[in-house]
Amino acid sequence: MEDFKTVAIFTFASEYSVLQHLLEQAEIRFFFQNETMISVLPFHSNAVGGIRLKVHPDHVLKATEIITSLTK
Repeated sequence: MEDFKTVAIFTFASEYSVLQHLLEQAEIRFFFQNETMISVLPFHSNAVGGIRLKVHPDHVLKATEIITSLTK
């Protein structure tokens, strides 16, 4: 998982619930770094650098396209 690339950073878990579903549907390999820590200590999100969406290098382009489509 060291090779996974950060493609987005979120402050709270509620910000990416729809995105998580879309990534799963597209069969993209990903995980959210710091997700558990911030769910326990939500006000420490900025201190630990937020919840980082890490994506396998083969899927970075597709994941970026999905994120862009949500922000339009």
